Amino acid sequence: MDTNHPSPLTSQNPVAPDRPPIQACLIDLDGTLVDTLGDFEAALGDMLTALGRAPVTRAQIERIVGKGSEHLIRSVLALTAPCNTATADDPAAQQALYDRAWPLYQAAYLRINGQFSAVYPGAVAGLQALRARGLRLACVTNKPIAFARPLLAAKGLDGYFDQVFGGDSFARKKPDPLPLLEACRALGTAPAQALMVGDSSNDAAAARAAGCPVVLMTYGYNHGQAVSTVDADGLADSLAQLAGRLSPATPMPHTATGSAQAVASGDASQANA
Repeated sequence: MDTNHPSPLTSQNPVAPDRPPIQACLIDLDGTLVDTLGDFEAALGDMLTALGRAPVTRAQIERIVGKGSEHLIRSVLALTAPCNTATADDPAAQQALYDRAWPLYQAAYLRINGQFSAVYPGAVAGLQALRARGLRLACVTNKPIAFARPLLAAKGLDGYFDQVFGGDSFARKKPDPLPLLEACRALGTAPAQALMVGDSSNDAAAARAAGCPVVLMTYGYNHGQAVSTVDADGLADSLAQLAGRLSPATPMPHTATGSAQAVASGDASQANA
């Protein structure tokens, strides 16, 4: 296949037919399940106001989100640095500024988490369909776990997942393969049978390095670049579309949590209790 142009999903199996069947999905959060640009804009705006700096735009945030909170904050501080500031060439001053900014951002994000974000169309239906096909699900995000779990809960998505891993769950974040390999281990699934579902080159690079197939959503952030240029096994317009193209998982022992099992069986009231 032309790795510069991933194919739309047109067959029952979005990955190569000679690969083993998919038993699990590793699903990104920001830009894949939930559009969180509004949350980032609000939290970063509060942080910058406290630091005496001008806000950044959603377009600027879209280009730098996805590589973890530390990268996001450092990038925003660089974007909003006053002209001729001594901080730009002083690593110690940069670190001191970051040390001031991080708790401001953390407090702001925890306060507004989920208030200015929205679940993407097809995400809930897709999660329901994936569970109905017997697939194990893990949310694997670069978002700090203290942000990721409350957001999933606020949007009613937490019950679909057997496991949730944040950017600080392991020693390294995506695009390093470690989070995907650890997620596969936790799910009891071989990497070749775990489909990474994301929206960016970060997700794709991590999947390739881990040995996982990967499908990217067409609507995500991808650092402001066209997702069609990323080396992936396919593209999907929604999680529901992707789920509709996957075959049911081969029966295997399942260790889903009670809430995940409740969602899979359609008992949403138990899952969200």
